[in-house]
Formats: sequence, C-alpha cells, structure tokens
Amino acid sequence: MNLLVFCRCRCRWLLLFLVLAFAQDGAAATDKLTGFYSARTMSQSMPWIAEEAGLFRKYQLDFQLVYISSAPMVTAALLGGDAQIAISGGEAIVRAHAQGATDLVFIASAKNTLTHSILGKPEIKKPEDLKGKKLGVSRLGSNSHYFVIQALRKNGMEPTDVTFIQTGGQVENLAALFSGAVDAATMTGPAGGTKAAAQGFRYVVYGPDLHIPFAAATVVTRRSTISARGAAIDKFVRVVAEAMKILFVDKDLTYKVLAKQLRISDKKLLDAAYDEEIKVLEPRLEFKNEALQAIIDETGKVDPRSKKIKPQDLIERRYLDSLQKSGFFDKLWAAKEPR
Repeated sequence: MNLLVFCRCRCRWLLLFLVLAFAQDGAAATDKLTGFYSARTMSQSMPWIAEEAGLFRKYQLDFQLVYISSAPMVTAALLGGDAQIAISGGEAIVRAHAQGATDLVFIASAKNTLTHSILGKPEIKKPEDLKGKKLGVSRLGSNSHYFVIQALRKNGMEPTDVTFIQTGGQVENLAALFSGAVDAATMTGPAGGTKAAAQGFRYVVYGPDLHIPFAAATVVTRRSTISARGAAIDKFVRVVAEAMKILFVDKDLTYKVLAKQLRISDKKLLDAAYDEEIKVLEPRLEFKNEALQAIIDETGKVDPRSKKIKPQDLIERRYLDSLQKSGFFDKLWAAKEPR
C-alpha cells in the first residue's frame, strides 16, 4: 500500500470515528421520558404545543406522550412505573397519598380552578331538573365527577339525586349525550361543552361562574423518580413552562395545535373555549393551597386518613423555585406578559 492510499484510508477511518463519537455524545445528551395525560383539553395541551414548537428538541428531551382517559388510571399506571411523569387532575393523587402512596408528588400546576359545565337535553332547564336523570362523567373519582358533586351541592342536591354513568372520557361524554345514552353530561373546552352547545344542548350548570378551587391540571411525578432522573424532570418542567407561555401569547400556534389534536376547525368554537380557559391557567405553573385543600377536604369525607394531609405534604417546589430564583420566568415573560 503506497503512502497516499494509506493516508486516505486513515482519514476515512478517522472521519468515521469522529462521526460515531459525535453521534454517541448527542445520544448521551438526550434524556428519555414517558409521560401520561388524562384529558384531551387545553389545560393539558402543553406537550402538544411543545412538540409543535420544537421545545423537546430544544431541551434534548426524547419524550413519549401517552393518553389515558382518567386521572385514577393515570395514577395507577404512574405508580406501576409505566411512565416517569404525568399531567393530570389532583384528586386521584391525593387519594393514593392517603392510602400510603407518598412517593407521588406534585411539582407544578397548570390550572387550579374547575371550568367544567353540565350540559343537558333542551328540556333540562335548571339544576333541579337533573334529579333522577342519568349524568355522564368520565370516571368516578375524576375531575368531572368531583365537579358534578360540588355543582349539585351548590344547588341543594346530593350525588345520590342523579345516576352517574361512567363513559371513559370527554369525547365519550359528548357521544353519550348526542346518542341519548345520558340525559346530561359534564364537559369542558372546544371538544366538550362548546361543541355540545353548538348542537343545541343547554348549559344546565355553567362551571366557570362557580369558581370551584381544584388542582385540575397538575404536573406529577414520584419522589424516587426525582432522585434518579432529576435533570430530565427539570427539562420537562422547563418545556411545560415555555409551552404555557405560547398558550398565552401565540393564539395562531395554539389554535393550530388544538384544531389538529381535537379535530375542530371552527374558529368560533376555539375562540369560546380559549377565552373561557385562559382566564384560569397559571402562567408560572404555581400552586394554590386552596385548590389542594379542597381535594383534601372532599377526600376526607370518604377516607379519614386524608384529614391528616396538608397541601405542603403533596408538593415538591424545587423546580419552580429554581426557575424563579434563576430568573428563568422573568426572562421568559419579559417580552410579553400574559393577556
């Protein structure tokens, strides 16, 4: 082999070595996470928006999102180790904590007020007309179930005054209402209440007017996961924070994502749902003690162990505190504050 051929071969091997080395470095820098979400709603849309905006690539996070149609099922799967993180309602987490699953912990909150409504057939004109009727909820123990309980009590009724029908999710609630399988159903957002109202169903209870405190869309993980995968969880919280900013300030991208994911192209439906929901979202992912305390109080009625829980027992603030102290939130929102 002459010198020229030898040098060419050597250069090729060197180049191949460098390419493989960089590829391995890139792979090593990418963290993998699997996450659940429990409702196809705007308040849990941050991963959809993050994917569209390239935020997972920005933070070198290989993220797989899996939909499970209720918070209790999400909680069970999270405890089973099927994912490392979830966006879900808080009641199932509090119930699990009371039963000894103290490894579960909230690390951020996107929404601390319920915006569900109850819609029914045209002949159901007021809350009292719900007595003896079949009422659709996604699952017992879900956000929608909790909302109905509170809405009934605010109108002088009890859960036993209606027959709950578990449909499996909001889309299924809507289908059950359209088919006549239920007389009324609870729902929220453009794929729920707004769409049902457009088809002639009546708002029996308009939830946003009730201002019911509730940890409705939280970011939850396990303390053991934080210990083992703390850096990856930090990346995810940053992704959610940036996606939340987009929700507030970039309607075009938000509507594009919601239209694609919820299969809704009617801008009037999107406008109505957006205007209803954006008012109660948390731009800096903050917790509200009253939202957690409301769940603790309700859970305590059926499980006395819950009465010993305090909101701070359920929260790990390290990520939010770090983003606040480092100036991340101030820099993120400096260009444009939420509307």
